[in-house]
Amino acid sequence: MTDKTLFAPYRLGSLTLVNRIVMAPLTRNRAGKGLAPSELAATYYAQRASAGLIITEATQVSEQAQGYQDTPGLFTQPQIDGWLKVTDAVHAKGSRIFVQLWHVGRISHVDLQPGGGAPVAPSAIRAETKTFVNNGFVDVSEPRALALDELPGIVEDFRQAAANAISAGFDGVEIHGANGYLLEQFIKDGANQRADAYGGSVENRARLLLEVTSAVVKEIGAERTGVRISPVSPANAISCSDPQPQYNYIAEQLDALGVVYLHVVEGATGGPRDVAPFDYDALRTRFKQTYLANNGYDLDLAQAHLEESKADLFAFGKAFISNPDLVERFKTGAPLAALNPATLFGGGAEGYTDYPSLADTNA
Repeated sequence: MTDKTLFAPYRLGSLTLVNRIVMAPLTRNRAGKGLAPSELAATYYAQRASAGLIITEATQVSEQAQGYQDTPGLFTQPQIDGWLKVTDAVHAKGSRIFVQLWHVGRISHVDLQPGGGAPVAPSAIRAETKTFVNNGFVDVSEPRALALDELPGIVEDFRQAAANAISAGFDGVEIHGANGYLLEQFIKDGANQRADAYGGSVENRARLLLEVTSAVVKEIGAERTGVRISPVSPANAISCSDPQPQYNYIAEQLDALGVVYLHVVEGATGGPRDVAPFDYDALRTRFKQTYLANNGYDLDLAQAHLEESKADLFAFGKAFISNPDLVERFKTGAPLAALNPATLFGGGAEGYTDYPSLADTNA
């Protein structure tokens, strides 16, 4: 399918998406008891199911992987059961849905960790950033460095969460290798000062991401596996001295694994696209499957980049929060509703499922 419009169907692996518009993963901190999706989550995602593909909020692969209060998990049966309600609701509306799997690493707090322990990281380097816990933003806790023999357990947690995702009815999973969380902490030398097989060289720093991806591919198939990266984003106080060779290598290796898409945050997450020099076309050249572009896109920029073959799919984030019918608004040229930042994180229906559609507004 080569129709150069955002509203045309697109073939993603074995799936047919009704359009090229993707709902980006958006942390909302509204998980219910036992970190299962809240009762409102199925409504929230179904309201936005005009997107060709929905990528859920980041979802932890283990108890240790949590870094913010009230974020959902995918490692217990009640969590699987809660997500099944979400996927059923989205599929009933004709959309497709992947779950984003994460481990936050050092971006956590002792109050969220098993037994009140320290968060884990590639190296014992504290991030100069905050997390959301106990209903407020606080400094993250001092992390400890993961021992070499703990890393297979991290890989196993992602593999099991991917298997659980299929049990929960998801069409696939997105491995979160971006925004300063654990897998990116290994990738970027500002957070990784290890002297073993997981530190130092470009190849070594990419090792954990690639091991996780390989395990997930073996479990659920490459056509159900996507990966998110953010080569130059400084999110969560992360930095990298050599992003171009580092991510060129990652793109080549992910291409070899055959993952169905590469989700690229172009620039600073939620910020300027030109935060640092980087050749995204180099990734596009090295990765032959679907390129999903993210960050700072509006309808015009996305359409222009599609026509120039710079990307295949385009992710929209906060616009989907306040515009559940974003695709329809794009199609008709209707104005976009404003976002209420006070209701982004935590709470109930307000600022979550009560944003009206055009039909509701005009009724």
